[in-house]
Amino acid sequence: MPEQRLILASSSPFRRMLLERLGHPFDVISPDVDETPRPGEKPQALVERLARDKAQRVAQDHPEALVIGSDQVAQHGQRIVGKPHTRENAIAQLREASGKCVTLYTGLALVNATSGSVRSEVVPYTVCYRQLDDELITRYLEREQPYQCAGSLRAEGLGIALLESFQGDDPNALIGLPLIRLVRMLEAEGYPVV
Repeated sequence: MPEQRLILASSSPFRRMLLERLGHPFDVISPDVDETPRPGEKPQALVERLARDKAQRVAQDHPEALVIGSDQVAQHGQRIVGKPHTRENAIAQLREASGKCVTLYTGLALVNATSGSVRSEVVPYTVCYRQLDDELITRYLEREQPYQCAGSLRAEGLGIALLESFQGDDPNALIGLPLIRLVRMLEAEGYPVV
């Protein structure tokens, strides 16, 4: 078992659930990072910056750790769409996505606080929605309440019923933590997963 401490810099229960799949002990620390996009910031740049900021913020206080940061947004057309936070915003997001393909961008960062190494990248994942009427949206929101999920899509739950298809390299990216890429990053830092 690797000796370096592993920390997930996130408040997301979904990311925690995904990281548990690797079978290594880890701690969870929620970083305090302003997630407001900068003027003109593209979705890919935003999520990579936030993933790095989250990991670096936690790494400052834990110099012995490997710290994982992640962030996700959806892009509807040319607009960045984050967490809806409210039912009204979720309805608007899902109405806008109905019958369209939406790209989710997940930023992933790994900070080796001991060596100072920072690795980061962005993993895209595209989902295509079926036609959604207000009745379907309402039933979905009543059951899932995905108000802390980018684009109101809780794909690991009932949100999968809203989709026609999806495409991407790592299905875990859809939920918010691209494990395939993370395993490679960890191994590059001398932390064998298997």
